[in-house]
Amino acid sequence: MKKLTVLTILFLIGFTTYAQDNKGATITVTIENVLSDGGSILAGLHTADTFMKGAGVANAMAPAKAGEVTLTFENVAPGTYAIMVMHDENDNKQMDMENGMPKESYASTGEMNLYGPPTFNGAKFEVTDADQEFKIRF
Repeated sequence: MKKLTVLTILFLIGFTTYAQDNKGATITVTIENVLSDGGSILAGLHTADTFMKGAGVANAMAPAKAGEVTLTFENVAPGTYAIMVMHDENDNKQMDMENGMPKESYASTGEMNLYGPPTFNGAKFEVTDADQEFKIRF
């Protein structure tokens, strides 16, 4: 009987410890129109301070495959964020440019600016405790 009580207590402690580790929301991003296999799909979760300036506050990566690719950001604290994604076709971990124009596919949450780079105000969204899903097209 002692063993059963000890096991029950350990189980409950483990369960409550696990539950406390999961703070924040899960943000799932599906890129719907990856045009080719090869390279990687890179995504960055950005604040206004990090947007278009390098790595995000959280980053995700998956092998590229034609069709859909899904990436996930877990335990995202409430706040205002934007997501940038790109198809890094040559896996050099940077956006390749030619004559000042991107050579690799990219996109962001929100409205894409057709006549210039994306802006944080156009891409931002609010995170609460609720999980969110986004579909993004290159």
